[in-house]
Amino acid sequence: MLDFIINPIAGGKQGKKTRKVVSVLEQILKSKNVEYRFHLTRQKGHAKELTKTLISCGATDIIVVGGDGTLHEVVNGFSDFERVNLGLIPCGTGNDFASAVNIPLDPEKALNIVLEQQPKYVDFMQLGQIRGINIIGTGIDVDVLKRYNKLKKKTKFNYTGCLIKTLFNFKYTNFTARIDENTKDYRSFIACIANGNVYGGGIPICPPASPTDNKLNFVAVKSMAKIKIIGAFLKLKKGKVLSLKQAEHFECQSVNIKTDEPCTINVDGELYEDMPFDVKIVSNTLKMYRF
Repeated sequence: MLDFIINPIAGGKQGKKTRKVVSVLEQILKSKNVEYRFHLTRQKGHAKELTKTLISCGATDIIVVGGDGTLHEVVNGFSDFERVNLGLIPCGTGNDFASAVNIPLDPEKALNIVLEQQPKYVDFMQLGQIRGINIIGTGIDVDVLKRYNKLKKKTKFNYTGCLIKTLFNFKYTNFTARIDENTKDYRSFIACIANGNVYGGGIPICPPASPTDNKLNFVAVKSMAKIKIIGAFLKLKKGKVLSLKQAEHFECQSVNIKTDEPCTINVDGELYEDMPFDVKIVSNTLKMYRF
């Protein structure tokens, strides 16, 4: 039995995209005589509760039909990792984690991965009681999300617009990072711990990162003159941010960050307040249908 957790408004346009995807899934599942159940989320946080309930009632395969936000909720509702597998049919605005694990946007091709592939381990990050599967960070990405969340229309183009506006109004963050056993002080645009390699609808923040290599990737971009910001932004969009002389990148197993002031933390596009910024990788635990 496949249990699909569906965000009916994923992808915007009042759920038009999701309805098309669900229709395709239903046709294929019926044609192949696959047992399935569809569960629609009703509000923010519902995907997490649905996941908990389904697993407690014996579900073995939880398939997300939505974007990174729905995936984040489902991962945080997961339990019984040895028995339960995760699947993903990307249907959101950004679909960043789908990109990281090479799950196609075409719903038929994505479903075929669930139907034909064996589940394999995928890494996730633990931040206190919160799990992150793609990106955890603070700094400019938090300011961008706060600006973006105020918009009525959520698109990749509008996210980029929010990023550009924020770049020219951002105040640098002072923090101390302990990366495994090494400690360093920063004055930076961003402190990012990457499991996946893109965020914000395809922005390649850390191209070398992989959610299947049992490693975290720490990225910081240190302060620079305003005249250099446009060039840095262009390199970010092209996946060359790590080539900046202000950029630092380390592979690691854990990252602890202490800021001068209380900070908001971005976990997979969701914002969390008043939490210790202490991230560890969790490997060989969560099984996902992927290539």
